[in-house]
Amino acid sequence: MARQTKVTGVILAGGLARRMNNQDKGLIPFKGRVMVSYALAEMSKVADQTVVNANRNLQEYQQFGLPIVSDQTDHFDGPLAGILAAMIFAKTDILLVMPCDSPLFKASHLQKLLSTLTQKNAEVAVAFDGERLHPVFLAIKTSLKPSLQDYLQSGGHRMDNWLERQNIVKVDFCTEPEIFTNINTLLELSDLEAQG
Repeated sequence: MARQTKVTGVILAGGLARRMNNQDKGLIPFKGRVMVSYALAEMSKVADQTVVNANRNLQEYQQFGLPIVSDQTDHFDGPLAGILAAMIFAKTDILLVMPCDSPLFKASHLQKLLSTLTQKNAEVAVAFDGERLHPVFLAIKTSLKPSLQDYLQSGGHRMDNWLERQNIVKVDFCTEPEIFTNINTLLELSDLEAQG
């Protein structure tokens, strides 16, 4: 796939997973593989380099042989803190972002985010299912790093609030909303496994 601009991909695995009894979601088995491995396999098809944002179990994540970036603080400040950590690490103009707990999101979906960002000349291309945004699935210009740093330093944490301030384009996935299925509880994990 020929690309004009190199892309860094980041898998967000830095949360506390309170609804999963504080287990590390990326390392929970799903159909015989740890969950983060699905995201890594798809991201590696699109991004020039992939990193994992993790704040615990770093040795387990290092076994994938990829750079691990941790949040700037140890407060578990949410997805934006993980995105900022990846922006600080990245040497590319574009960051492609997805979470570790959505095994149905594929490389083709990531490519659609990326293509829309470059075609529409936006700062952020964010996934949209026809009803709501899915802000942890996005392609974003790393030039927004100062804006994101300022927002987090001012005490902001909500992704939607920060995104409202940027030049965003919605990427329409309304024909396949199931790709955003994410696993937040052990019941959701067993339900998704049971679907085949």
